[in-house]
Amino acid sequence: MSCVVHGLSGVPVTVEVDVANGLPSFTIVGLTDRSIQEARERVRVAVRSAGFDFPARRITVNLAPAEVPKEGTGFDLAIASALLRHGDGRLALDGVGLIGELALDGSVRGVVGVLPMARRLLEAGIRTLLVPSENAAEAALVEGVSVFGVERLSDAVAHLRGARRLAAAPPPPMGAVPQAPGTDLASVRGQALAKRALEIAAGGRHNVLMLGPPGSGKTMLARALGGLLPDLSVDEALEVAAIYSLRGRLADRPPTSLRPPFRAPHHSVSRAGLVGGGAGLAQPGEVSLAHRGVLLLDEVCEFPRAHLEALRQPVEERRVVVTRVRGTVVFPAELILVAAANPCPCGRLGQAVGEGCRCPAEQVVRYQARLSGPMRDRIDIVVDVPRVEGADLFGEREEESSGRVRERVAAARARQRERAARAGATANALVPGERLLEICGLDARGRDALTRAGERGRLSARGYHRVLRVARTISDLRGDERVTREAVIEALQLRGQAG
Repeated sequence: MSCVVHGLSGVPVTVEVDVANGLPSFTIVGLTDRSIQEARERVRVAVRSAGFDFPARRITVNLAPAEVPKEGTGFDLAIASALLRHGDGRLALDGVGLIGELALDGSVRGVVGVLPMARRLLEAGIRTLLVPSENAAEAALVEGVSVFGVERLSDAVAHLRGARRLAAAPPPPMGAVPQAPGTDLASVRGQALAKRALEIAAGGRHNVLMLGPPGSGKTMLARALGGLLPDLSVDEALEVAAIYSLRGRLADRPPTSLRPPFRAPHHSVSRAGLVGGGAGLAQPGEVSLAHRGVLLLDEVCEFPRAHLEALRQPVEERRVVVTRVRGTVVFPAELILVAAANPCPCGRLGQAVGEGCRCPAEQVVRYQARLSGPMRDRIDIVVDVPRVEGADLFGEREEESSGRVRERVAAARARQRERAARAGATANALVPGERLLEICGLDARGRDALTRAGERGRLSARGYHRVLRVARTISDLRGDERVTREAVIEALQLRGQAG
């Protein structure tokens, strides 16, 4: 048994080998890609290098189910073990999953996606797993599976024969490898309104757009948002680690980390790199790598408009659906989107002091139009980040630290957890619209304020829902049971619809 990943899940694959009389040949079937076809040469040489006889007969390998597309080098170890069992019935392969790439000298190399494969094989009833030694720690995170790391093909064969038992890899403790701390809010001078907006965003997982001139602190504020989020649960952390394993990016984020991920792709990123896709079986993009964390789009108006429009579905539905000829895969994308933008290409539009903007009017229009109206409508909070005054920059006033804000955010999350769970959500921003009025508890004065402001500001139905979700988070931060008029007004101000 082995496995192939599709999206964040996988499909167990049965590796079947037939050795028959005839001219020597080695055929692999089962809707495979080129890397699997090249396994014929890797397996042949690796078996001989490990000291075993390679049968000079007609060999057929079938990877079932045959209709499922397969790619990658992770089937090498399973193919070699099934082939060697033909001549040695002592190899105990029943109930054992094998994943790994073979080198020509018989050593076993690591592959990507071992963590989601291990989770899927456990669901299929596999309780023993042989993987490359460098992947053993991540596979051992899956509770209920005995994981054995192998350095060489000969070690795997000896273990399967019972001649020399390998030591099971112990599961690493979650949270044992802390990530480097991000920007602390205390290091950002001034910008009280923007800090308040980030606290609300963290409290309910709301999307934020920050507008301001260069050097006003937008990027520092955005990077401080990650420090306001509470730790992930173990199940959430494993889900995030599975995405990084699938991309081969565990070096960027330890699989045992409980901190929410933070991703900040450059505006030159490809569309597939941002939302997912690519040739062959689709891979997760930056929006999925930021799952349960923060995705920062710095200088958002420098991103191609097509890239930003592709974010509509992930931002609204909190998932990415990638459809290709070979199938459709779904990646999670439950994130906080933080977009930072200058008012114009030069950044001096509307500046009250100093040299004003010299950008042609049509250039300013084209620049701002890259973030379309429908995309802006999906952003809960829009906040201006003005240039910091010298009195604030060099003042002696003590700024509030991220730790203190994180305590309030954690309390607000705890208040909303049970309420949001009744609607099948985990935070205010994820409560579905059809359950919003029932869940949020809007009082009469708050309802009147929201209705009047919506009529003046011509809010869309989505806009009403997003304002109400933000108001619910504001009430949670205050400890109020119902959404009050004051919370609605503050939510409208943060969306730019008050007045």
